[in-house]
Formats: sequence, C-alpha cells, structure tokens
Amino acid sequence: MWKQCENKLSKTKTGKLGEKLAADYLRKQGYKILKTNESYPWGEIDIVAKDCENTLVFVEVKTFDKRGQKSVRDSELRPEDNLTWTKMERLKKSSLFFANENKELARNGWRIDLISLTIHDISCDVRHLENIE
Repeated sequence: MWKQCENKLSKTKTGKLGEKLAADYLRKQGYKILKTNESYPWGEIDIVAKDCENTLVFVEVKTFDKRGQKSVRDSELRPEDNLTWTKMERLKKSSLFFANENKELARNGWRIDLISLTIHDISCDVRHLENIE
C-alpha cells in the first residue's frame, strides 16, 4: 500500500494521495468503492462506499504529510482535527442529498466515517473513525 516518496507534496497532492490511500485501505477492509469526489455546489464527499454489511458509507479523508520531520509528539494536531464544524455540516448535507437521490443504495442505512492518515518517511498511519456524525 505504501511507497516511499522523497519530497513532500503540495497540500492538494497530499489530499489526493490521502484519498487514494484511504480507498485502498477501505477495499482491503472489504468495502466497495462506489464514487470518489462526489461534488455539489455546497460541498464534496471524498469517498462513497458500501461496507461489508451493505451499509452506504460517506467517507471524509484528512491527511497530514509528516515526511522529513524527525519526531512526532502525541500533543501535535492530528489530521482529524482539521474537520471543522462548517465542513461537517456540508458533508452531512451532501450525504443526505446523495442518500435521498439514491434510495436503493441507502436502503440498508447510511453513515459518515472519517479516515485520518499521517504519512511518514516509510509508513502511513491510518485511523478509521466510524459514524462520526
């Protein structure tokens, strides 16, 4: 899943890499990826997936690139700390809209998850927080 990269990426490229790593992680956990970067005028859903129990899952991905940093302190911010109230409200609105427009996909219910990734020099820490709403 992880390939070492020599240079830190821009914020946009870090986010795209995080979304790819998150989708790979979800597939390995048995999720089926339905859509990525589902966009609406008020917001975006990073990943739309179905879990092993056929529940519709909307996934927000937050990524930090810590490559080249010598130490990581427990008191530092984590990627999920960047999920603001405004972003969460937009994500809820987007998820509800998608679920209402795709009732067949949502017939077994739906939830919002967060995947938090911290990229290090030779590894990537993944935290999957389910049902964050």
